[in-house]
Amino acid sequence: MYPTSAPHQQEHEDAGIDLRKLLGALLDHKWPIIGVTALFCLGGALYGMSATPIYRTTALVQIEKKSGTVPGLEMGGDVNAQTSSARTEIELLRSRSVIGQAVDNLHLDVRATPQRFPLIGDYLARRHRGPGLAEPFLGLEEYAWGGEKIEVLRFDVDPQWAGKRLVLTAADNGAFNLQDGEGRPLLQGRVGEAIDQQGIRLQIHELQARPGTRFTLSKGSRLSTIRTYRGALQLTEVGGDTGLITVAMNHPDPRHASRVVDEISRLFVRQNIERMSAEVDGSLEFLRTQLPEVRRDLEKAEDALNDYRKRHGSVDIGMETGSVLNQAVSLETRISELRMQQAELDRRFTPEHPAYKTLLMQIQGLTQRKNEIARRMQGLPETQQALLRLSRDVQVGTAIYTQLLNRAQEIDLVRAATVGNVRIVDQAVTDGGPVAPDKTFILVVATLVGALLAIGVVLLRKLLNPGLETPEAIEQLGLPVYAAVPFSEHQAHFKSRRRRAAGSPAQVSPLLALGQPHDPAVEALRSLRTSLHFIMLGAQDNRLAISGPGPQAGKSFVCANLAAVVAQTGKRVLLVDVDMRKGQLHRLLGMEEAGTGLSDLLDGRCDLADAIRPTPVEGLFLLSRGQIPPNPSELLMHPNFSAVLQQASASHDLVILDTPPLLAVTDAAIVGRQAATTLIVARFGVSSAREIELTVGRFAQNGIEIKGAIFNGMEKRAATYGYGHAAYYHYEYKPDNA
Repeated sequence: MYPTSAPHQQEHEDAGIDLRKLLGALLDHKWPIIGVTALFCLGGALYGMSATPIYRTTALVQIEKKSGTVPGLEMGGDVNAQTSSARTEIELLRSRSVIGQAVDNLHLDVRATPQRFPLIGDYLARRHRGPGLAEPFLGLEEYAWGGEKIEVLRFDVDPQWAGKRLVLTAADNGAFNLQDGEGRPLLQGRVGEAIDQQGIRLQIHELQARPGTRFTLSKGSRLSTIRTYRGALQLTEVGGDTGLITVAMNHPDPRHASRVVDEISRLFVRQNIERMSAEVDGSLEFLRTQLPEVRRDLEKAEDALNDYRKRHGSVDIGMETGSVLNQAVSLETRISELRMQQAELDRRFTPEHPAYKTLLMQIQGLTQRKNEIARRMQGLPETQQALLRLSRDVQVGTAIYTQLLNRAQEIDLVRAATVGNVRIVDQAVTDGGPVAPDKTFILVVATLVGALLAIGVVLLRKLLNPGLETPEAIEQLGLPVYAAVPFSEHQAHFKSRRRRAAGSPAQVSPLLALGQPHDPAVEALRSLRTSLHFIMLGAQDNRLAISGPGPQAGKSFVCANLAAVVAQTGKRVLLVDVDMRKGQLHRLLGMEEAGTGLSDLLDGRCDLADAIRPTPVEGLFLLSRGQIPPNPSELLMHPNFSAVLQQASASHDLVILDTPPLLAVTDAAIVGRQAATTLIVARFGVSSAREIELTVGRFAQNGIEIKGAIFNGMEKRAATYGYGHAAYYHYEYKPDNA
């Protein structure tokens, strides 16, 4: 019986083992994690150094308060006084009418850029600081390396060329030629010369480049260019209700950004003035249409009053009548003014506007007072009533005409000096350094991404890997572990030497028990050798079959080195390579592949004495696989196999049978019935609990009892260390003269 942990200890381990294993896995893979993180950090640093710098250009525009009416035509009180909304002005700033005009004025839909060398061309061009042109790198003169400049004065194309990339190549003495994207020539010209050929109208204002240098020239859509610059334009109000708007743009070329921001600000101010001027013109036109009508009404009133006086002689207005006349004239004049303001509001607002409703209420109140005076006038003599009415019409007409004439003159003066309510406070200026890329931020993000990616891969592999990593995990399946063989660096070195030797066994001696007898893996196999004495007590024969769930478990390594350490005790050991499909025991022992072996022996082509060969280890003999047969399972089931094993057992102290993996083929189950003792080899991190359970179950179905397991390739990791496994680790213990 083998002791197991107490139930409460197992529950405690199960509760915390996942987190501890994951943390341990990170410690085990710290160097790959550090390497990947450093690689990403280096990549972030290189990107930060090579990325195109972006500069920020800003201007400041002020939106002042304005009145709702035109100067010279103000309405009473502050009924329509208003403050221009900053949000409205921001939308006007980014409107197509403003940005589209800037696109037309600055030819922003024309893109002319020098062709740079891929990946490093932009970086090298930015590094060029001196005057003139940079020297071409490796003689590649078709690329621009720094200092090149092109300015296009005009570039209009027919629809067939719209949006297509054309190639302009500089020549000697200001000459150039233009080609399409496939290299077909389109036109030739010189700087300053207007060209109209092939549906292309081109005029280059300035071209500074080495002959042979190429530029990319394209004419974009006006609407798409407007969208691009609308997206690039950043408009924000400074503070709350300040009327100050920041106009900003980020661009790799600060001079270009300054030109664009200044042009957009200038056009916005100009359009604001034009809107104000149009408003003044509309009001002046309204007054000029009203003046002739008021003049005609005044003349009619004067003629009517004169006719009345001629017919009735000189009639004086009494004191009471004069008082009523003054009140009536004042009310009529005020009502007329409000009617004109109503006509002005009809052009600008709907009847539901608060200012419009307020004006109607004022007119209604004055009309009521006018009706009251009219009722008072009915009590006067008829002569006085007529004279009062006619005199009122003349005085009201005179007052209104005079007032309109004065206001028309005032508005005419205002139009001559019209200024908008928008002004540029600060011209466009570029901030000191680039605002992007943020090298520190990129470096930090790249480092974090690299670290998280590496950690994620490690944890994902850990979670998806079903391989067992502790001997206790095998013992919990009811299978005792007789040896935990540590991973051997020397054995890994032997494998690499064998690959470099191109299969020449004479050049290498890969058997670990001979080359490195003090290796911890060999010491673990010596402890297994001691345990074999007790394992095989009372066994019916001296045969030991060693199998495994699948390939890569290392059972051939265990068989060869176990046979060697047993033979070193003075016993005769026969190592039989039962894997007649892929057996490699002869290579592990550093021996040539023999012409005869187990397959030949079972097929009757040789006898046992001819098939068995001595090995470099004294007392250890090898029966190799022989020629690969077409029917290995049938050969193992033949009675000859039992006879061979009986002869071998009679002439040797121990017969070790290296079988194929059970889950791959059935050979191991056939061989297991010929041996009294069977062990299986499980590989650290490779063999899963499910595979071991299936292996044990398959052997049990064939009436074979598995005595125990050998845990091979165990690594000393932080993820598994500290769980009571210290007894399975071995330390290298060399003599003093080693």
